[in-house]
Amino acid sequence: MKMTSHQRETTVSVPLTPTRSDLYWRRIFNKYDRDNDGKISYEELKNIIESREYDHDLPDNVVEKIMALADRDMSGYLNFDEFVAMMHNPDLKAVFGHFVARYVHSIIPHRDPVDTTGTWPGFRAVSTSDGVPTRSKAYFTYTDGTYEEEYSCWPPAVCMIIISLVEIVLFCYDAAQGKTDATGPIAQIFIYNPHKRQEAWRFLTYMLVHVGVVHLLVNLLVQLFLGVPLEMVHRWWRVVLVYLAGVAAGSLATSLTDPKVYLAGASGGVYALIAAHVATIIMNWSEMEFAIVQLLVFLLLASVDVGTAVYDRYWRHLQQNIGYVAHLAGAVAGLLVGIGVLRNLEKRKWEKRLWWAAVVLYFSLMIAGVLANIFWVSHFQPKQ
Repeated sequence: MKMTSHQRETTVSVPLTPTRSDLYWRRIFNKYDRDNDGKISYEELKNIIESREYDHDLPDNVVEKIMALADRDMSGYLNFDEFVAMMHNPDLKAVFGHFVARYVHSIIPHRDPVDTTGTWPGFRAVSTSDGVPTRSKAYFTYTDGTYEEEYSCWPPAVCMIIISLVEIVLFCYDAAQGKTDATGPIAQIFIYNPHKRQEAWRFLTYMLVHVGVVHLLVNLLVQLFLGVPLEMVHRWWRVVLVYLAGVAAGSLATSLTDPKVYLAGASGGVYALIAAHVATIIMNWSEMEFAIVQLLVFLLLASVDVGTAVYDRYWRHLQQNIGYVAHLAGAVAGLLVGIGVLRNLEKRKWEKRLWWAAVVLYFSLMIAGVLANIFWVSHFQPKQ
C-alpha cells in the first residue's frame, strides 16, 4: 500500500493494546461477525479491511496472507482470541491501525482526550506554528454514550407488543359481551380475587384484565413506551422476567396489606419497567448519556403517581380504586430484578456487591410473601 505525504502527516494512530478491558475489541468483533457465529470468516475479514478510508482496497492475495497469518489453528476462521491477536500483531498495524482509530472515534464523543492514567492511551494530531500536524500523546477516558449504541432492532423487540395485543384481545372479548368493567367472563377467570387466592394463577393473570378503556390504554402506552427500548438493549426474556416479577410482587403485597381488595391491570408490571430503567441507569451510569436526567424523570414519574394515590386515600379520604401498594411493590421488584438480570456493560466491584444484595433481598421478600399468603390464614377473612 502506498500513501500520499498528506495522508502520512494527518493519519491518527491508536495503539492496539487496550489497558482497561476487551470491551472495545469485542464490539469490533461483533460488528463484523455478520452471521453471529462467533467467528470471522474470510469474507468478513475482507469487509473489515475494505472498510478503511483508503482510496483503494487490498488485493485478495494480501487478504489471504493476513488470514493465514492470523488463523493460528488453521480452521479457516478467526475466533475472538485470534482476532485480538491479529489486532495486536505489529506486522499488521499498518493495515488495522487506521480502522481502529476510526472506530474509536465513532464510539467516543467528540471532545478533547483527557490525560488520565489507567484509561485507553491514544494520540491526537496537533497543529504547530508552521502548519505541519504533529502527534501528542493523550488518553481517552471510557466515556458516555456506549449504552445508547447497544440499541438494536434484531432480534425484533416484539415481546411487550405481544403481551399488549393479548390484553387488547381479552378486553375486546369481554367488551363484546357488554362488560368493560372487569365483570366479563374473561375477567372473572383472570382477575385477582382475594376470596379465591387458592387459584394461584390469579396472582399473575390479573395483569390481563382492565377496568375500562382508559385504564387499558394508559397501561398499554406506558408499557410499550418503556418496555420496547428495554428489549432493544437487554433482550425480551430479561424484560419479561422484570415485568412478571412486578406483577407477582404487586399481587402478593396487596393481598397482605389490603386483603379484601380485587386487583386488575398491568400496573405492577408497568412500575417494574419504570424501576428497571432506574436499575439500568444505576448499573450503566458511566456508559449512558444524560444519566442523571433520565434518572430524575423516572423517579419523578413514579413519585407523583404513587404520592397522588396515597394522598387521595389517606388525607382526602376519597374512594378510589388505585392499587398503590401494587404500584410500589412492582417498582421495588423491578428495581431488584432489574439489577439482577439486566445487562451491565462494564462490571465494577461495587456493582457486583449491589447485584448480590439485590438478588438476596428480592428472593427473601418473595419467599416471605408467598409463605405469608399460604400460612397466615387469620389475616384473610372469608367472604360474607
